[in-house]
Amino acid sequence: MKAALAFVALAFLAGPALAQKAERPALKAGDRWRFETKINGAAVKWLDRVWIVTSVTPLEIDGTENGKPLQLTPNLNNIQSPSRTDTDRQLLNFPLAIGKRWRFSNEYTVASIDVPSRSDYRVGVAGYEKVHVVAGDFDAFKLLAKGRWKAGGLSGETTITYWYAPAARAIVKLDVQDSVWGTRTRELAEYQLQP
Repeated sequence: MKAALAFVALAFLAGPALAQKAERPALKAGDRWRFETKINGAAVKWLDRVWIVTSVTPLEIDGTENGKPLQLTPNLNNIQSPSRTDTDRQLLNFPLAIGKRWRFSNEYTVASIDVPSRSDYRVGVAGYEKVHVVAGDFDAFKLLAKGRWKAGGLSGETTITYWYAPAARAIVKLDVQDSVWGTRTRELAEYQLQP
């Protein structure tokens, strides 16, 4: 009897720990997310995004962002979108687990300024917690990315705090603190996943 109680107690305590690892999600054609954006606390509707997956292969995920072509890596990182092009942006690196760390260097171009740019980041999975966004409450991995960027004659430092929710197969909240551009927040407003 004591052994059975000890096993039940260990299983109960291990439950949250088991949830603290996330494998790469299996996106499907038809998966859809809508994100809302705020800059320095004010809603900026023209920066809102709707992502829809159109096809998934072992090498890439194709879709649309506001009706225009979108291409992601299998780890859900941007390669090409209407707003930017990236060579190696690794905000996500599956599997995720608390304490995991990685670095990346990325050559990129933001469409609105069309200046070749570079960033170097250190990323860490800081925890697993509940996060509230417009679309609801999610159990999510909290990640922290710190780095520097250079675009033409400008340079700055950025800290990105973001939450990946396995149930939504997406980063559900992203807070950017930038030494030049200020504060930007993007939150999941609604989503629809294929079974």
